[in-house]
Amino acid sequence: MREDGTRLSDDDLEAIRREIADSYDEEWELDLDEARLDRLEAGVGDGLDRRTYFRELLRLQHELVRLQDWVKNEGLRIVVLFEGRDSAGKGGAIKRITQRLNPRICRVAALPAPSERERTQWYFQRYVSHLPAAGEIVLFDRSWYNRAGVERVMGFCSEAEVEEFFRSVPEFERMLVRSGIVLVKYWFSITDAEQAMRFRMRIHDPLKQWKLSPMDVESRRRWEDYTRAKEDMLARTHIPEAPWWVVEAVDKKRARLNCISHLLEQIPYGTVEHPPVVLPDRVRHADYLRHPVPPEMFVPARY
Repeated sequence: MREDGTRLSDDDLEAIRREIADSYDEEWELDLDEARLDRLEAGVGDGLDRRTYFRELLRLQHELVRLQDWVKNEGLRIVVLFEGRDSAGKGGAIKRITQRLNPRICRVAALPAPSERERTQWYFQRYVSHLPAAGEIVLFDRSWYNRAGVERVMGFCSEAEVEEFFRSVPEFERMLVRSGIVLVKYWFSITDAEQAMRFRMRIHDPLKQWKLSPMDVESRRRWEDYTRAKEDMLARTHIPEAPWWVVEAVDKKRARLNCISHLLEQIPYGTVEHPPVVLPDRVRHADYLRHPVPPEMFVPARY
């Protein structure tokens, strides 16, 4: 049933089933390798053949590992911003980027609402502390552009503060780039109908209900306000030093592949040679005695 009491159509139900299946695909992605890919049956999900999707995802993730090695070896500093409406697929793309990377090198910054103290600071201050050091990649799951989006639309800041943000952010980003940081900005774009369907999916999926906050619900009502804010933001902050890139995200799987492929093209990288790993023989001592673990300490083997 919809929120208004009417029944969901067959198309809506099928879309919800696809969304739930997509959310579970991550378990497959974490476990699949090339040999198992060849045994997968071809299927369709989000308009993209499953075999093609998994094969391309693993190929791109292999390239991300190479990029990670290059960033570490060369001491690069990478910042990637992910912006978009609620349920646009930012988190899913970030998961696929970080899935096989070292969390000490590639980390996610997803800041909560500012505290009372942070509200009195320079607006960019709480973001600066999350910027990368040499050899690090930071992915911002929402960023300082909150001021141009949710804060502006929901009335959490004044128009004067918004104007000051628009005056400051180009210079702030130019300063980051001048300091040597590689800054890439993505906007995930979905349609009104697609967001409505994804919200309904969250309502009906008990594993995703937590994602639907009162703020998300209110954002549905203010779709046009968010559109105007987004258009203003892109127009005023699309600068040569840090341009915006729009990801068509109605098809989640294509959006992930397109975003990762594009990100790899923004950072020239090569192969880092690693010395071969040789597993040494284990040292054994005649007086070593392994003590048994008490049975009550074991986790029950229910599966």
